[in-house]
Amino acid sequence: MNAKRLKKEMEKLVAKASFCLRPDLQLLLKKALARETKPNARKALRCILENARIAKKENLAICQDTGLPVLFIEVGKGVNISSKFIKTLEEGIESGYKKHSLRQSIVDPILREVPSYKGVISHVEFLEQAKGIKITLFPKGFGSENKSQLKMFNPTASIEEIEEFIVESVKKAGPEACPPFVVGVGIGGVADEALLLAKKSLLDRIDKPNSNKRLKKLEQSLLKRINNLKIGPMGFGGSTTALAVKVKTLPTHIAGLPVAVNISCHALRSAMVEL
Repeated sequence: MNAKRLKKEMEKLVAKASFCLRPDLQLLLKKALARETKPNARKALRCILENARIAKKENLAICQDTGLPVLFIEVGKGVNISSKFIKTLEEGIESGYKKHSLRQSIVDPILREVPSYKGVISHVEFLEQAKGIKITLFPKGFGSENKSQLKMFNPTASIEEIEEFIVESVKKAGPEACPPFVVGVGIGGVADEALLLAKKSLLDRIDKPNSNKRLKKLEQSLLKRINNLKIGPMGFGGSTTALAVKVKTLPTHIAGLPVAVNISCHALRSAMVEL
């Protein structure tokens, strides 16, 4: 694939992620509206769904926070990629933001000025069982990203203690992170990998149960406890503080137990293309 075509693909990916809510998210929002009883909570959910409808129809940003673009690149068996390939993807993302008039939100962390470098974060993973290349764009808004939490538990910590930390992290996020949430959880690995796991879990189908029975049970327990917080859509109370909880795990060291929480607001945006 030549560089020009690759950049065009990335520009289309930017538009899809920024203008179109994922179908699985829309489905859960509609289900939440159907069961919600609080008038203000129902009104908030209707506004969220109407906003998504208009954004898709008019090619407008779902949220004024156009996010920090995070790329997940999965490379299959027998495929070779170079740094030039990744650079082309990042240039295409940057071009897509400009082409579609999306807000420039990226600044140098110290100077707080627009940086000279690309504001795209790329993660590359090589998978023996996969074919081709799968590229997922995840524009992460910072109202929710700012509520990320990491705790290094003692290895003797109980599942109840872990659940309590996750629920408390959502409680601290409160209405400032624009609920209803999708809550991503990463357990295991090392500190940075747990945080990455939590973010990657948000890319999974949120309308499907976890295939791991133990994690499925944990997700269901957490979702029930989080919704019992009664923060509700946009903080108006009600029974829908979260739409889903997704958990990923990795083996960890015998002396540690990292647990990370990464929350997405109701505008969980991601788009994928396979090359």
